[in-house]
Parts: sequence; C-alpha cells; structure tokens
Amino acid sequence: MCTALTFTKKHMYFGRTLDNDFSYGEEIAVTPRNYLFRFRNGERMETHFAMVGMAFIPDDFPLYYDAVNEKGLCIAGLNFVGNAVYGKNRGGKCNLAQFELIPYLLGCCVSVKEAVKKLKNIIINDEPYNQSLPVAQLHWLIADKDRAVTIEYVKEGLKIHDNTVGVLTNNPPFEIQLHHLNDFMGLSAEQPKNMFSSKLKLKPYSRGMGAIGLPGDLSSQSRFIRAAFMKSNSVCADTEGDCLNQFFHLLGSVEQQRGCCIVKEGVFEYTVYSSCVDANKGIYYYTTYENHSISAIDMNRENLNGKTIARYPVLRKEQITIQNEKSILR
Repeated sequence: MCTALTFTKKHMYFGRTLDNDFSYGEEIAVTPRNYLFRFRNGERMETHFAMVGMAFIPDDFPLYYDAVNEKGLCIAGLNFVGNAVYGKNRGGKCNLAQFELIPYLLGCCVSVKEAVKKLKNIIINDEPYNQSLPVAQLHWLIADKDRAVTIEYVKEGLKIHDNTVGVLTNNPPFEIQLHHLNDFMGLSAEQPKNMFSSKLKLKPYSRGMGAIGLPGDLSSQSRFIRAAFMKSNSVCADTEGDCLNQFFHLLGSVEQQRGCCIVKEGVFEYTVYSSCVDANKGIYYYTTYENHSISAIDMNRENLNGKTIARYPVLRKEQITIQNEKSILR
C-alpha cells in the first residue's frame, strides 16, 4: 500500500511512500532524451523528454514507480487491487501495457492537460512485463504545478478525476476516498469549542484536541484522510530546505512501521521508501526504512542527451552524524 501527494510553494513538490513487504531491488533511474523506448505495441520512442524516478530495471527497461520529467510533469502509480480493470487492445488506439504508461506520458507530455488529452486515446491492457512479474493493478496520480488528476481504469472504463486535495492512497476508488472527507469536516487544527452541551462546563485539557477523531490506523482510506488533513493544514517557509523537510514530515504521518501490519507469519508490510521530487529543478530526494538521511539525485547533473540510463543504488544503510566525534576518538 502507498500514499502519494503534491505540495506547492514557490516550487512544486511531488512524492510518495511505497509500502510493501519486500523490495524488488529498485534503483533511482535517470532516463535521458535519446534512450530508445520500445513499446509492446511496436511503437518506438527514440527521442523524448528526460525523466528521473524510482524504478525496477529488468532488461534495461525502467519500470517506474514514480517519476518526474524535465518539464515538471510528475506521475506515481499506486496499488489499486481488486478495482483496476484494464482494457483490450483496439485498432486506432494507442495500446499500452500498464508498466509503459509512466514512461510514455512523461516522454511526450509537458503538462497534466496534455497527459489527459493523450489518455483519452490510450488503452491500458493487462500484458505482463514477463512471466515472473505479474500484472500490477494500479491507479495513478498525475500532477504539475497547476493541476493534479487521478487516473483509474475500472470496469466502467477510464475515469479521470480532478484531484483538488492532491492526495492519493489505494482503495477504495478515488471518488469514495474523496467523499469520505465529508465525515471529518469537523476536524480542526484549532482548539475545539464546547458544542456538546451548554449545560456542561467542558474545556480542552490538551493541545491538539481539535483533531480528535482523525484516523490513526494504517488502512488506505484512513491514510488518505490523515494525509489530506496534514497537507491542508501544513505551514512552512518557502525555502527549499523548509519545503523538503515539511514534505517528508507529511509523508511521515502515514508511514508504516515493520511489525504493525502482518501479511503472513513473519512477514510485515512497511514503508520501503519515501520520495520527494522538486519538479522545478528535477531533483529526486528519498529516504528508506533503514536510512533516515535524505539522499538526492539531480537529473541535470547527467548527460540528458545520452542514450543510456543512469542508475543509482538505493542507499539503505543508516547514516549517522556524530557531532562530537573528535572527543569520542580520544
């Protein structure tokens, strides 16, 4: 399970948690403009926009989990198990496997508006990457500095939802996630007033009581409510450091600790990594469950006119700064 969100100050930030019970061995991948994408429909994309993101890369093809292109368009794919229904290939349409959607849209679109226009001619099919990688059931958050949308392929067909909250989790479908916010409209970042009864002398006994009732469990619907509340009430300065710090704190409100969600005996779901991309600069930041230090890959430090994917391993070992190291070495 996962949570994705957008956050805009002077720059636009986009990122997600990836929650799972294992890792595929993902890497940070910078795909340059001249890397050759060969799609299953026979189409070849020889030149395209450069992109950076987290990906599993079998056979030198980047299976992006989340990424941004050089124009600031961002996409993340989140599990949508039980509700994702892909289509069948049709003549006259752009037929894509679900794992091809992110590189295809990031390769040729500069904005959400362009991506939405493209999507209306796209059929997502259920072709697996290979026999050892089952078809992922996903829905997607697509965002730029001006707009965010949720894309879902369900039994009724393609659904494109304007996502004014800028948050997406897993199930249920986005319309239901959004509607459920109505149940929590009484929550507030301010201290509550006694609305219970004028006959009773009730008063707050702690800070933060305006948010009593905010869900704290790990279910996808509760994470949606919690992330939406945290983001909507978030306050930080405009500097890049402050925004980056705040973004990871927002993701921290929905991260999963190993042991709290049992998948099967001895196996637990946890937050494998959290990411934040500065869409204006093309810098991909991330932390992992094992490493709280923020690591970064700047796509503009690579040869974006090249043909080869630049691949960086995920840094998983905790990095601790010992401030009084000199005295310790004595």
